[in-house]
This record gives sequence, C-alpha cells and structure tokens, in this order.
Amino acid sequence: MLRTGKEHLELLRDGRVVYIGSERVDDVTRHPAFRNAAATVAALYDMKADPANREAMSYEEDGGRHSIYFLRPRTREDLQRRMLGHRRIADFTFGMFGRSPDHVASFVTGMVIKPDALPAPCAHADNLLRYYRHLRDNDIYVVYAVLPPQAARNPEFYQRQNIPVPTLRVVRETDDGVVVSGMKMLATGAVYANEIWIGNVLPLAPDQKKESITCAVPCNARGLTLWSRKPAVLGATSEFDSPLAWRYDESDSMVLCDNVKVPWEKVFVHDDAVLSRDIYIKTPSHCFGNHQSNVRYWSKMRLLLGLCSKVAQATGADQVPAVKETLGKMAAVESTIGGLVHGQINAYEAWPEGYVCFNRRFMYAGLDWCTQNYSKFVDELRELCGGGVFQMPADVSVMDDPELATQFLTYWQTPQADALTRMKLFKLAWDMVGSEFAGRHLQYEKFYAGAAFIIRNHSYRETDWAEFNKLVEDLMASYDYRRPDAARPAVAAVGR
Repeated sequence: MLRTGKEHLELLRDGRVVYIGSERVDDVTRHPAFRNAAATVAALYDMKADPANREAMSYEEDGGRHSIYFLRPRTREDLQRRMLGHRRIADFTFGMFGRSPDHVASFVTGMVIKPDALPAPCAHADNLLRYYRHLRDNDIYVVYAVLPPQAARNPEFYQRQNIPVPTLRVVRETDDGVVVSGMKMLATGAVYANEIWIGNVLPLAPDQKKESITCAVPCNARGLTLWSRKPAVLGATSEFDSPLAWRYDESDSMVLCDNVKVPWEKVFVHDDAVLSRDIYIKTPSHCFGNHQSNVRYWSKMRLLLGLCSKVAQATGADQVPAVKETLGKMAAVESTIGGLVHGQINAYEAWPEGYVCFNRRFMYAGLDWCTQNYSKFVDELRELCGGGVFQMPADVSVMDDPELATQFLTYWQTPQADALTRMKLFKLAWDMVGSEFAGRHLQYEKFYAGAAFIIRNHSYRETDWAEFNKLVEDLMASYDYRRPDAARPAVAAVGR
C-alpha cells in the first residue's frame, strides 16, 4: 500500500502528546509550530503515490506495491533503485529532512535480511520480520530514539541521590509484554511519524540488561510524551523571509516514557546488552540507514552549491578569478559525495547470503566526509554573502507600504538583479548560514551519526587490515639485503 498525504495527516491526529516548553500540543497538523512541516511530509507521501513516480518510488512484492525503501536488494540494480528513491525524497526537501520516512525503514530492512544475527532467546527475529511487513504493507513512518540522555551516562550520580537513572529501561515484565520508563534521545521527526523504534546504537555495559530493550511503540502510546526543542518556524514572519524554516523544520524531540506498555510482539531484543547493538552492525542495517544519510546530504550539497553560484552572480563576484576558483572548489566538493554514493553501489558486497549490501567502507568514508565538511561548505557561502545579508530590510513587509516599497525597489537594485529578487536570495542564503534554523543544521550535520571517533571506529571495524598488511609484507618479501645487485623479482599483484 502507498499512503496518500491526506491519509498521513489524518493518522497524525491520533492523540499524541507533544510539549513545546509548558505548552501541550495535541494536533501537530494544525499547530503553527508544526503544521507547515507536517504538510511537507504529506506532500512527500503524495509524491511517492503519484502514478508518474510509480516505477521510481515503489516496487511489487507479496501481491502488493510498496515504497522503494522497503526493497530487500538482491542485485546491484536493486541497490541503484534504492539510491534513486532516496535521492527523490531527499531532493524533495533539499536534504533538510534527515529522518524522512526512508531513513529508519532502511535500518529495519537491512536488519531483516540477516535474521541469524538476532538469535534466541534474547532476540526475536520472527517479531522483527512481522514488524517489517507491518511497516511495508501499511507505509508506516517510523523514526528512532537510540541514544541515552547525556547526563544519564553516569548512573552513580543518580544512585547517590536515590533517584531513578533517567535512561529508558524495562521496569517490569508481564504475561503480554514489558513496561518501560525513562528517556531516549533524539527522536528527530517523531512529531510527524507514526511509530518510534527504541534501541541502542552505542555499546552498553554487559550488566545493562534492562537498558538493552529494543522495541517499537506508537507515537500516541499511553504514557509517552515528546518534548520538542524550540521549533524554528516560531520565529519566522513569512515563507519569503524564512523559506527553509517555514517548510522543512523536521523537529527534534526527547522521548519520555512513563510506564509505557510494549506488547511482546513489538519486542526485538531484551536482556542482552551486547546484542542490542550488534543487530545494527552485524547486519546491513547500519549501512542501509546511513547510505540514505549520504544520499540526503548530497541533495543538501547541491542546494548549497547552487546558492554559492547565485549569490556570486547577484554581487557580480562571479567575474572575479578568485571567486571562480572558489566555486570550482565547491563544485569538486559536491561531486565528491556524489562519487562516494555511486561507489557504494558499484563496489557492492554480496552479503548476506542471497542479498547484496552497499560497500560498507565506502559508506563510512562518506559518513565521515559529510560530518567533517559541512561547516566548511557553509563558511564558503557565508564569505560569498559578505555583508549582503545585513543590507536587506528586516522583512518583506516593507513592500506593504507604497512609499517604502518604491524606495526599496529603487535603491536596492543592482545591475545583476532587481531589489526584490536580491532580497529573496539573501533571505534564503541566511536561512542556510545564519538563522536559528541554519544553526540547527550546522550542529546536526556534525553530529547526526555520532562523534567523529564513533564514525572512525566503524571504518576501523570494516577495514580488512590483513589485506593492507599483506601489501607491505609482499613488497618487503620481494627484495633481500644480501643480494643488493641481483635483479629484483616481479611482485605479484595483490588486492581486489
């Protein structure tokens, strides 16, 4: 089934509880903090369901048609189809929705193709397969909360004060499920989603069995509340003045559970701290989900490159040789992530048996590259903008006064563009480099996959060090200090 935007909006009116500070929000489709982004998500569903996009955005399986990101790939062509589907979704929001409906769905899809990585009795592969089909068949939008709150990483602090550790954990078991309480971070996109995947992508200590719970809960579960950060759109006066914040603030929320009941069929790992993380890295799960992140980042790079070019044109700086060099450098940066994305497909892995996976080393290289280069790209745009962003009137309401409008249109025009077009461009650029929305994205792109050492540890784990060591060993074996004048034997080619 392919859901429509109208159907999705109806499902969001499900009694979920969201807080903005002390304000309780019961309907995210109508509240000014969330309604515009909710409409964006609905439009994304309509784009997927459009018959014109049928082949690109869906596939047939088990007698139904499903969103392309649920496709379990068996060939290189399947990986290509998945990537192109991610690309269309990412382009639809200019890369601003990191946790769009294809993100966590990809984690689940990657996990389900290697069920032997979820051994009994602490993991429940059958539950996972049923959950995958539930997501696929109903076109469910699921997000995740898979990190403990930062302060809760020191449990001794709470134990000394005889208060509960805030990290989400199982507090009791019943015949028909488990009951969880505590907090998880960070449920990006949860206010627009249907369900939340609760889990652990960071290692737990072996004795943290009750924190190892991996499960799924509906966003309107009794006892579950979402505590939103300040929505960026609340400071916006119009779409003209804040075009990105107006439509594309995906929202971030802390998940607080107060005795939330989870039925056994929605429990995937329980009472095994090591396994609760291994299910991501010993299956293609982590790779599939973060391949989507690479593709989404690429879409954002394309928008940034276009802004760099248009701002340079608007100021006339595009005729300066040094600026042309800068634009060329930025074009090379944008094409680098494109190459990394395609490399993950062309160098695919035949793993697990019967399926294929994106190249994990190339994916983690892309992930590291993305988190390290976003702020540099934004700084280049910032330099190209110069003081132009501060020369514009406070907002477009200047056009409401005929006298002010005449003065603005007269004095703010340049040989390159009329005043209103320049203002529109610089307002868009400011929403990428200087607004509160821009600040959120600067922080997000640096840490969305974890701290740099976490990403590099993934790269270390996925590298075949024996292969690289053998290169050195074979080269050293090809010559001998005792025969300095002897002909050097040929070295056999090694590697892939």
